Amino acid sequence: MAGKRDKPEEIVLKLRQVEVLQGQGSSITDAVRQIGVTQQTCYRRRKKYGGMSRDQLKRLKELENENTRLRRTVSDLTLDKMILTEAARGHF
Repeated sequence: MAGKRDKPEEIVLKLRQVEVLQGQGSSITDAVRQIGVTQQTCYRRRKKYGGMSRDQLKRLKELENENTRLRRTVSDLTLDKMILTEAARGHF
C-alpha cells in the first residue's frame, strides 16, 4: 500500500512544525509522530529541504525544471550530431 506523498510546500511546513515542537520541549520522536511521518522520513526531508523558505523552494523547483529541459536539449543535440557524423562517413 503506497502512502500519500506530500508536496514540497507541505514538507517545509511540517519541518517548521517539528522545529517549533522541539523548541517547546518535545522530543524528536514525539514531534515527528505528531506530524505523521517516521523519524527516518523527517531526517531525509530535513536534509533536502531544511532551512528553506517557500520562495527558495519555488526557485529550487524552477531550477530543477530548467535543468531537466536543458538535459533533454543536450541529449537531442548529441544524438543529432552522432547521426550527422555517421551520415558524413557514409555508414548507412
